[in-house]
Amino acid sequence: MAKKAKKRKYSRGAAKKVKRAMKKRKSGTLRSGRSGKKVKSRKQAIAIGLSEARRSGARVPKKKQKS
Repeated sequence: MAKKAKKRKYSRGAAKKVKRAMKKRKSGTLRSGRSGKKVKSRKQAIAIGLSEARRSGARVPKKKQKS
């Protein structure tokens, strides 16, 4: 029996937003939302890219809720 093709968890548009945020972080021009401080953390850069993707309507899984 052939394996069924897996659906993408993150859309291509979301991947592009994250890629753009990572490039901006590397060049030192990525800034966080409210405070406008320079982003140094890789994880924070990914989070910014994903939140931008969510806002633009790309397919991104929901955020995990804090308990």
